[in-house]
Amino acid sequence: MRTISEILAVGAADAPAILAPQLDPLTYAELRSVTAELAGQLGSLGVSSSDRVAIVLPNGPAMALAFLAVARCATVAPLNPEYREEEFRFYLKDLGVKALITFPDDAGAAHAAAPDGTLHLALEGTPSTLRLGHDGAFSEAAPPTSAGPDDLAMVLHTSGTTARPKIVPLTQRNLATSAGNIARSLVLTDADRCLNPMPLFHIHGLMAGLLAPLAVGGSVICTPGFEVFRFFDWMDELEPTWYTAVPTMHHLILARARRHAAVIARNPLRFLRSSSASLPPDVMTELEGVFGAPMIEAYGMTEASHQMASNPLPPAERKAGSVGRGTIDVAIMNDAGELLPTGERGEVVIKGPSVVAAYENNPEANAKAFTHGWFRTGDQGYVDAGGYLFLTGRLKEIINRGGEKISPREVDEVLLRHPEIDEAVAFAVPHDKLGEDIAAAVVLAEGATAREGDLRSFAAERLADFKVPRTFVILEQIPKGPTGKVQRVGLAKQLGLVR
Repeated sequence: MRTISEILAVGAADAPAILAPQLDPLTYAELRSVTAELAGQLGSLGVSSSDRVAIVLPNGPAMALAFLAVARCATVAPLNPEYREEEFRFYLKDLGVKALITFPDDAGAAHAAAPDGTLHLALEGTPSTLRLGHDGAFSEAAPPTSAGPDDLAMVLHTSGTTARPKIVPLTQRNLATSAGNIARSLVLTDADRCLNPMPLFHIHGLMAGLLAPLAVGGSVICTPGFEVFRFFDWMDELEPTWYTAVPTMHHLILARARRHAAVIARNPLRFLRSSSASLPPDVMTELEGVFGAPMIEAYGMTEASHQMASNPLPPAERKAGSVGRGTIDVAIMNDAGELLPTGERGEVVIKGPSVVAAYENNPEANAKAFTHGWFRTGDQGYVDAGGYLFLTGRLKEIINRGGEKISPREVDEVLLRHPEIDEAVAFAVPHDKLGEDIAAAVVLAEGATAREGDLRSFAAERLADFKVPRTFVILEQIPKGPTGKVQRVGLAKQLGLVR
């Protein structure tokens, strides 16, 4: 498979494709019909394969269908509905979107932030009858077109160590290849059903939770998001064979799992999957014991269309502390650009047909990220004699808060707009469940009286919740390295925030 359209053509017409709590299943025949109708409406509105369409919708079947419809005919840009107006203004302008899809009378911040000339489209109807409204009317659908393998399918921003997030342009071939790789690594079949609580603006939820199951004619349970108090009800109602989540979600599921032993016994899972951040070994062991199923830990990033490595299913060996074997080409490289032998530590590098060819309009980032055809992940690790990858650290300053990647420089820039802040540095602090959380050290202007709560409120008005520092440290001077530069990595320890 090379395109989204080819993925959508796999499932048997009468087989369930999309399920959701308290809704009738959507068959593959209906899935193909609805996405063709929506794609045809976009075509009648002048949207072509080279155009970009932003989607700002809550999790659920409508979001999944809108994503698939846009991705089959144009370039989709799924955005976090929790962004503030200032964030939407940046992302929508930076991506150069032609159209914005939301529910009617929803996502006011996104509409207010959209550049002049943007098509404002309202998604209406039930999953099987979805239509796009424009200026109070519904356009007739033109014959739907399908994008080619080398056309762009999706654009996402990835957090960078510079203030400006980088645009990752992923092609139809990138996404289709990754979906196939994930399906093969998990030995998915059309009998499998994925419970997907991951957000559908995130590469993990879109690739592992949506496209990979569809690539084999399986089915996807589109939840309204992650709600741990409803998770076991969903298991009983919709009978998944596996689920994929980030470690923070696994922690919360584990905390409630034993009191739902009867539900788990009635609905045995084939496996559980974790990605986007490191899963503590004790949590893995406990989850496997409670569910009676193997936990498959995988390693992914946006630039690779998600998965780069995965532990195999039993009876193959799963190694504690390893993110598994490469599902694309994975190697270790030193600073000089030389590949290192087995067992030696260096930077993890990747290549393959699921890996982005280049960041968009960012030659400086591309020069740093690509060496001899290999993409530098910014992660440090080694590969053992069995081909298993072990991660030992991170070379980049990106903060990984439970799978949400945060650019510290973006947070710096927002805080520095506060009239009473002279200096600001965001940095990672360890967290027992999230892996990392975000903190900020600030130097106040002379005579300033701002307190921690004031600074947090200021940030919360301008940043999505997951980017807001949970801890503020007010200092007279921010520690700097020998060259006068702030060293974000290790700052938490310097300031006594590491237990």
